[in-house]
Amino acid sequence: MEKSHIRNFSIIAHIDHGKSTLADRLMLFAGAIDERKFRNQMLDDMDLERERGITIKASAVRLDYKAKDGKSYIFNLIDTPGHVDFSYEVEKSLRACEGALLLVDASQGVESQTIANNYLAIENNLEILPVINKIDIANIDIDDVKRQLTEIFKFREENMVLVSAKEGINIDQLFEKIVDYIPAPEGDDTAPLKALIFDMKYDIYKGIIVYIRVLDGSIKPGVKIRMMNVGKDFTIEEVGVFSPGAVQVKELGPGEVGYITCNLHDPKEARVGDTITEVNRPTQSALEGYRQLKPLVFCGVYPVNSKDYMNLREAIDKLRLSDPSFVYEHETSQSFGHGFRCGFLGLLHMEIVQERLEREYDLNLILTTPNVGYRVTKKEGEAYDLENPSELPSSSDISKIEEPYLTVSVFTPVAHMDGVMELAKRKRGIFVKSEYVSDRMKIVYDIPLSEVIVDFNDMIKSATRGYGSIDYEFKGYISAQITKLDILINDEVCDAFSCLVHKDRAYEKGLALVTKLKDLIPQQLFEVKVQAAADGRIISSARIKAAGKNVTAKCYGGDITRKRKLWEKQKEGKKKLKQIGRVEVPQEAFLAALKI
Repeated sequence: MEKSHIRNFSIIAHIDHGKSTLADRLMLFAGAIDERKFRNQMLDDMDLERERGITIKASAVRLDYKAKDGKSYIFNLIDTPGHVDFSYEVEKSLRACEGALLLVDASQGVESQTIANNYLAIENNLEILPVINKIDIANIDIDDVKRQLTEIFKFREENMVLVSAKEGINIDQLFEKIVDYIPAPEGDDTAPLKALIFDMKYDIYKGIIVYIRVLDGSIKPGVKIRMMNVGKDFTIEEVGVFSPGAVQVKELGPGEVGYITCNLHDPKEARVGDTITEVNRPTQSALEGYRQLKPLVFCGVYPVNSKDYMNLREAIDKLRLSDPSFVYEHETSQSFGHGFRCGFLGLLHMEIVQERLEREYDLNLILTTPNVGYRVTKKEGEAYDLENPSELPSSSDISKIEEPYLTVSVFTPVAHMDGVMELAKRKRGIFVKSEYVSDRMKIVYDIPLSEVIVDFNDMIKSATRGYGSIDYEFKGYISAQITKLDILINDEVCDAFSCLVHKDRAYEKGLALVTKLKDLIPQQLFEVKVQAAADGRIISSARIKAAGKNVTAKCYGGDITRKRKLWEKQKEGKKKLKQIGRVEVPQEAFLAALKI
């Protein structure tokens, strides 16, 4: 295909602004799918994505379009997620494109992720086409949305396309605008092969399927290639495109997006962001890879059945192929045996990874209380990152502990500004600035990561009646008063519940955990004591009564001494049982701890 007839673009937007619906409509209009096979969220092939109504993985599809001037074009479209926890997926996708459709909901206007994704597209030198969606909704002010796009992003009104992805309004205009507005890819057909790996997935029959964007040269079956960063050589077995199902082609040339399979089965032998070249005629320099994002939330992941450890390791290796922002290392727990310490970009990211491991690989998992990563400086001057609470040294050896802070931008209608600022202060936020962005306020605070990840977004939605939205980026580490909170069950520390908290919040969190565990741990044949300890002292305590057993049920009347004898025997048995008994903590208790 002639390069001038190729258009590579992504759809980027805030969550729920209609990216997947627009992708569906574009495929339907181009004839990639017919009306009979059509369903909502065509590109969201995970059950999880359809159940939650969100996009988790970026998806690529090739569309054929015949323009009004009679010329045939190829559109390579990549649908991306909108949630801030999956911004890495957006970044990966943008590197494979020349343009982006910046989608804005006509009823909501510009929101936080709209702005964040716009800057991400600018960083990747993309041409940005503003698209206003949901124009079929009654009582919307399209002129106000146009004004926001003009004031905030300096877009020209004549470049804005008004569509309804749900009803299919003006989709033909959008196709023509893409042809005119988004530039064709560049690349040299005669140069040595140079291609970017922008995604991967594991297939049980074909091995690892590698998603590529060809920049120079061409790639075809039978060619021997090299992954330049990993330094491994492979032979191409299959070359193809997604339209939307996998379709084999003879070759992919400069500017084209597709997939390859080769004799590649080990997840450690391939890496997203790597450069592919030909072994016999290599390119001079590799492409700049993707930046490695720093995980923000850490927790332990263990199989319920210790025999499943090897299955878990294999599943995590395969899952990381398609999600390089998820990191892990082996760890051992006193309570659960062998498992992994995993790092995530946020709590939603953590939930999705857990559900994918359980569903796709048929595993039963336990997750420990999530922690953020702290930076510890010892008295002799050594500084290191602490991800596991059990590795915290004694307070006499610590010079200072620093906790991670985020710069959080909240977009809110002016009427709800006071509620947002009050909430940010309660979360130990440090005010940075506030400014008008069109008819709304942008309020910026520096807030500890530990205060943001659990429920800050939900609280902002409540405080602003659903009109507020947040965006955040990592700021750095600031010194704080941090202590380790331990949960003791019958005087034994349960390391799965151990966490690091700010000293001012230790009592509050300890009490919440103890109260929750008292309700969730079932009665045993002996009394169970649940305690929270911090700074070497017990700060909260509760007792779970022993399950009663009526040992004198068979004694009808008669001498009371017989009953007393049985009660004394029962007491002795319970004492002995308490010394050797182990308390079974149900999975619900760990899940409840995550939500505190």
